[in-house]
Amino acid sequence: MRRKLGILISGRGSNMAALVEAAKAPDCPYEVALVASDKPEAEGLAWAASQGVATFAQSPKGMPKAEYEAKIDTALREAGVEAIALAGYMRLLSDDFVQAWRGRIVNIHPSLLPKYKGLDTHRRALVAGDLVAGCSVHVVTEELDAGEVLGQAEVRIEARDTPETLAERVLGEEHRLYPRVVAQWLAR
Repeated sequence: MRRKLGILISGRGSNMAALVEAAKAPDCPYEVALVASDKPEAEGLAWAASQGVATFAQSPKGMPKAEYEAKIDTALREAGVEAIALAGYMRLLSDDFVQAWRGRIVNIHPSLLPKYKGLDTHRRALVAGDLVAGCSVHVVTEELDAGEVLGQAEVRIEARDTPETLAERVLGEEHRLYPRVVAQWLAR
């Protein structure tokens, strides 16, 4: 029986697309039951719908965070979602939401955690003179980018790298890493 995965996005959702594409394989342990976004105009929603995936959008503007998250939570549960993957979802989840889904939310982060939690990870790696950067899939907890790391991929930093060129190469690794780690996580 395939597990039902919900994916939260805020924009283009290229990691979401990688998860959706991977779910098409007959041996994939998950199916994408819902792609939800805090931005009704998110490009990723149209792409997901074109792939036959159910979508949900709710702008948080003008409503308390708890009310907004309750709407997202209801949509996920009505779709039968058992686990959530964040894929470029640019909102911090409340402690209450994380607790309600404890151990069932993962995220992909563009650094080799525990290094460079938060934003601007590529510039920070370059400024520090790191030789490698990369990405990490981790379980979401109440503390930002601090949950158990389930998998990582390294990317060698080149002398000519800028934050943008490094980000592009790391994103390619994210697309390979995220579906594989989510599949392993859900198959446990």
